Amino acid sequence: MAGPLSGVTILDLTHVLAGPYASMTLADLGARVIKVERPGTGDDTRAFPPFKEGESAYFATINHGKESIALDLKAPEDRAIFERLLTRADVVLENYRPGVMERMGYGWEALHARMPRLIYGAVSGFGHTGPEALKPAYDMVVQARGGVMSITGERDRDPVRVGASIGDIVAGMFLAQGVLAALLELRETGQGQKVDISMLDSQLALLEHAIALTTVTGEPPRPSGARHPSITPFETFHAADGLFVIAAGNDVLFARLCEALQLPLADDPRFSTNPARCDNARLLKRLIEAVTLGEGKSHWIKVLTESGIPTGPIQNVKEVLNDPQIRARNMVVDVLDENGTPRYVAAGNPIKMSGLTDPKTRSPAPALDGNREAILAWLDRTEA
Repeated sequence: MAGPLSGVTILDLTHVLAGPYASMTLADLGARVIKVERPGTGDDTRAFPPFKEGESAYFATINHGKESIALDLKAPEDRAIFERLLTRADVVLENYRPGVMERMGYGWEALHARMPRLIYGAVSGFGHTGPEALKPAYDMVVQARGGVMSITGERDRDPVRVGASIGDIVAGMFLAQGVLAALLELRETGQGQKVDISMLDSQLALLEHAIALTTVTGEPPRPSGARHPSITPFETFHAADGLFVIAAGNDVLFARLCEALQLPLADDPRFSTNPARCDNARLLKRLIEAVTLGEGKSHWIKVLTESGIPTGPIQNVKEVLNDPQIRARNMVVDVLDENGTPRYVAAGNPIKMSGLTDPKTRSPAPALDGNREAILAWLDRTEA
């Protein structure tokens, strides 16, 4: 797929989610991604459910459009192939614990000395510096330690993790951003850089409001359920047939909401400003629901939308996949099999660019070592 990264070759040694999510993003932008996997087993997610005819849908939807070659970097013959690949690569990505690449002879300093233009991207639980750099981590660990779980869930209930694996995904997003910045710098200086992403750092970067609140008040925020802790009304509300959301983020929108619901509250000193509404959030919710319980969700969503008030349903994933706005933005795509037949459904590329093609299908995820012959033939051609 042509794109702004067309001509960029990435050697992707990462596995599971954070690193593969980054390389998927870069592939969607046009980069060629050669996935270097362990012989025999490959990426761990090849064994993750759900399965379709014995193949992992999880793996396929994160690794579509990539190529695979299985290499044992401790074996001389495979190391020789990897060395040849390094000379043709622009970027190498890895998500081993710090020190593993160094022991194999492929750490940042060794590679930079030999190949100064090569960009080195690393993602790990705690980064490559600090007293706990060598500790292992998974998404659950960094969501817990990074503060996200402390503000997720209902007040006075046990903390819960965010339903999506944001510990991995956000780190993958930052890794992709770092690689893009390093590619720009390479154009100016001719020098590659090391991009060192910590999953724990990435969680902290999500806590913009929580950090401000803690440092100003001296008290860390607690979970507030669906309600925003500093904007009111900004949460779920009951209609006759279930919950929907209202997000009236300023005084003008609140006045419109009052008019739409025929509630004479806009000038009430308990609700006339956002700080006052936050102080009286529970009372305001009861007053609003006294009205909204009289009709169904679709009625209120229509009424509020016509008044210009941000609102919407709470959709499950099946409903999201059929959402007309999502469909119109090509955010549901088919991942093809080797015969060109749709096999899996995946999220599309959320980065929409005027010069970037956005097809409705994605090429298949690679079979383990499935591109070895083609990759070796490419090396032979380019080295001739």
